[in-house]
Amino acid sequence: MASTTTIRGILFDKDGTLIDYAKSWLPVNRELAEFAAGGDPVLTAHLLRETGMDPETGHVVPDSLLAAGNTTEISEGLVKAGAVVPLGELIAHLDHLFANGASRAVPVTDLKTFFEDLHGRGYKLGIASSDNERSIRNTAARFGFDHLVHYIAGYDSGHGVKPEPGMVLGFAAATGLSVSEIAVVGDNNHDLHMGQRAGAGLKVGVLTGTGSRESLTAASDHCLNDITELNSVLPPF
Repeated sequence: MASTTTIRGILFDKDGTLIDYAKSWLPVNRELAEFAAGGDPVLTAHLLRETGMDPETGHVVPDSLLAAGNTTEISEGLVKAGAVVPLGELIAHLDHLFANGASRAVPVTDLKTFFEDLHGRGYKLGIASSDNERSIRNTAARFGFDHLVHYIAGYDSGHGVKPEPGMVLGFAAATGLSVSEIAVVGDNNHDLHMGQRAGAGLKVGVLTGTGSRESLTAASDHCLNDITELNSVLPPF
């Protein structure tokens, strides 16, 4: 059940939440698998399947490595599945690829206007992603809402990784909020379980990423089509 505590801060996941996952990241997934395979098309398809993406349809399995993993976890999964590129080189390349992926990202909505509205109403706003911090900042700058965000955390920002609670606790510390005053919004169970473990007051799933209504319902207080419906579930502030 959702908490009746007033929500004063909102912590968003990035990919699949603010950014449309399928439109933005399926080509990147193919590119990273091709790099890890040394250009071998058969191995590329195998690596995609092993990390959670159907190479034919593009469907990404909810909560798989490609859906929810950070750069290191994805790289380790690729190596385990038979990648021909050494782990260290793979991590560095994927970090660079993901940071530059901001230039190809497709937003779910007009993010500048969306964040301006929430910021203007007094909410503290943050982004917590399994991507690297540079990629998050590049995305926020590209879509013009970087000055409206009070907190940014990637897997490399020192707050731990999802589904550990550290990114939520870091947001609380940075803003002076109680964790019960924070809503966590994301497209997969890594986001929602992070919110649960931290004691977030509200956990909201969205369907613009790799999760389905079925996969997200158990761990969320609400499951929305996308972030534009968020106002309908926020308690009075």
